[in-house]
Amino acid sequence: MDVRQLRYFVSIVDYGSLGKAAEKLFVAQPSLSQQMARLEEDLGVPLLLRSNQGVSPTSEGKALYRHARLILRQMEQLKQEVTRGGGAESGTVAVGLPTTMASVLAVPLFERVQETYPGIRLQLFESMSGYLNELLANGRLDLAILFRGSDTPGITALHVFDEALYVLGEPGGEVSARSTTCPLEKLDGVRLVAPGVLNGLRLLLERTFSRENVDLNIVADIDSLPALISIAYLGKACTILPGSAVAQLDPSRLPKIRRIVEPTIERPASIRWPNAAPVHAATVAVRQMIIALLTEQINDGIWKGVNLRVSPSTG
Repeated sequence: MDVRQLRYFVSIVDYGSLGKAAEKLFVAQPSLSQQMARLEEDLGVPLLLRSNQGVSPTSEGKALYRHARLILRQMEQLKQEVTRGGGAESGTVAVGLPTTMASVLAVPLFERVQETYPGIRLQLFESMSGYLNELLANGRLDLAILFRGSDTPGITALHVFDEALYVLGEPGGEVSARSTTCPLEKLDGVRLVAPGVLNGLRLLLERTFSRENVDLNIVADIDSLPALISIAYLGKACTILPGSAVAQLDPSRLPKIRRIVEPTIERPASIRWPNAAPVHAATVAVRQMIIALLTEQINDGIWKGVNLRVSPSTG
């Protein structure tokens, strides 16, 4: 087993296809197949499952993938630190952002990294917290902001803020058109659209409504932030989102927004990173920059309903 084989194997798993991996690696597909056969022979276990739908890793392959990712990333960091200096903030840093936060943090983070650390190559991934947590555990991300209250083995978590939720749209009933808040009980039976059942926000809503004996009437599962906001704006149904989801949008194109109270609904947000490998200077720099940007935007009132839990010097 050598580094080249590990790189080939990771590419095959990433692309889910021997043909696509061969094309990206500029390697003939038969040669790639031979390398994988040798790797499986050396390890004595099957690593890949081949089907008409493509290629996927076996359970043993998944374990190899996690370790191979870490090895390849460490080798990249090693090369960069040796050539540019041991403490230099340089190299690739992969950051995962939930969809609701990407709209307010992705561009400022890119701009700040470019201005302050030109040697850092930023990679940004936008997805749901559950998928980002999986990428983090597999070594594909160096950092991620996740809305998860539970700990994950092998992952360090820094609690950075708690974010309140708002109802978007007109619930009707006894909720005043001028009110800036909405008691949770007033949402009993109200038509709502929300992310699908695997989304962390959806799980939080289900737990809270159930605990407070309020009927959660979700009429459609929609994993699209623009669609959720548009439906609420058109008055077809209400939705429940954090303030970050609409912070950068044109207020004239937004539905009425009211903070949910009695009780308030908050979700904890944390910056997370793998603890299986040393944290490099570039990763630390980006982590500190994320905290600084969060602090600035919260203090400037860009985000509503956010309680900061760290100081800008933390990280």
